[in-house]
Amino acid sequence: MSSAEFGLKGTVRELLRYKGAVLGLAIIIVLVSISIYAVVAIPYDKAVEQWRESGYWIKNPKNAAPEWINYFSGKKLPKSIYLSGEGKVVRDGGRSKLVFEYSFGYYYDDFPSEIILFVNSNVTRSFYLKASFLRPDGDHIFLGKYRIKKGENRIYVTNKLDLEASLEKHVEERLGAKPNFSITIEKALFLAYTGKQEVLKGGYKIKLEALTNATNKDVSCEVVIYGKVHGLTGTDHLRRPLSIALIWGTPVALSFGITAATLIVLMQLIIATISAWFGGRVDMALQRVTEVYMVLPFLPTLIMISLFYRISIWTLLLVVIALSIFGANVKTMRALAMQIKTYPYIEAAQAYGASSLRIVFLYMIPKMLPPVIPSIILSVPDFVFLEAVLSFFGLGDPLLPTWGKLLHDALENGALYKGLYYWVLEPSALLVLTAFSFAQIGLALDKIVNPRLREI
Repeated sequence: MSSAEFGLKGTVRELLRYKGAVLGLAIIIVLVSISIYAVVAIPYDKAVEQWRESGYWIKNPKNAAPEWINYFSGKKLPKSIYLSGEGKVVRDGGRSKLVFEYSFGYYYDDFPSEIILFVNSNVTRSFYLKASFLRPDGDHIFLGKYRIKKGENRIYVTNKLDLEASLEKHVEERLGAKPNFSITIEKALFLAYTGKQEVLKGGYKIKLEALTNATNKDVSCEVVIYGKVHGLTGTDHLRRPLSIALIWGTPVALSFGITAATLIVLMQLIIATISAWFGGRVDMALQRVTEVYMVLPFLPTLIMISLFYRISIWTLLLVVIALSIFGANVKTMRALAMQIKTYPYIEAAQAYGASSLRIVFLYMIPKMLPPVIPSIILSVPDFVFLEAVLSFFGLGDPLLPTWGKLLHDALENGALYKGLYYWVLEPSALLVLTAFSFAQIGLALDKIVNPRLREI
């Protein structure tokens, strides 16, 4: 019994008998929900702007793993700590200064990755900012004296070479010997003086002294102590959360895959049916064109077009359709159409004067649709992977954040070499899940429309 004999409700009921198809449907529902969320919550223009503007994410850590890594790493990796608040005016020898003091607890098993001071000033004249660091053991460390100009100032504390050299000497003095590991600024600030690379846990304090007569309204400060884990998906080398590309890559992958698969198979079906019905020169011409397309190398041709023209995702979709409509499936569908052409109800339609177009589109194609639908669903992953492959090679849409673009950036920045496995595994997992879900549904539908494949 075919799906046409089952009807739509019967087909769905039969489909739900297969556990793989149920799991596939559940995955697709989740992917569609993510797609709807992406379009509604993060509009296209906003997603592209956030992905291309790296400065937007300056307060995120670089190459930070997802927070759930803590459940598997065996130690508690640090999250980013954001310190801000109003300062207080203090008199010092007849001159006033603005003092900011921030206290925080640090109870992680690893050192932070970076420390940056953000100072916004509305003061016309520049002034100096003194920064100091107080550890739980009472050790007081001077971080430097920095010139602050009007506007936004970023002080990359952990990038100061002179500070690193002085802190290295400071650690050696505290330990009484040179440690057998390298000393960085963030490590020196949070190191327990035990001779091992251990974090000193407890309460810390950062003190900033703005040597100016300005008030809180004129100067604001924020200290960011960057961690090594961030959010559910982690960040890349430009501090961008991978969630943007993972979320927005979902509607791109689904729309590209489903649209390409549906249009290509339906157009192949129409071409094959017209070829079989009209025969003669029409059949010969269409079959010769099909054979030429079968000889053409599809992927190299597509790569060449993408490389020369740097086309958008939707132009790429049109090119894929144009290169695929005369595929090998035309031959298979033509054979099926030749068989249906001999059916009695087709002869009856001819007898009462039905036109050729009416017979092709109303009698033959609907009869061929049930066995073709599984092939549409099964071919969706092919085009999802095709878009990802082109993006992986840097030939996709340069604007869109997609799964393939994530894999491309991961390769370019040595993610696996640096141990940033999440950067590769997250988009790869979504690609595999997408392929698995459509494959399970397609195989189940194939068993429904083809009784010889149905499980007993």
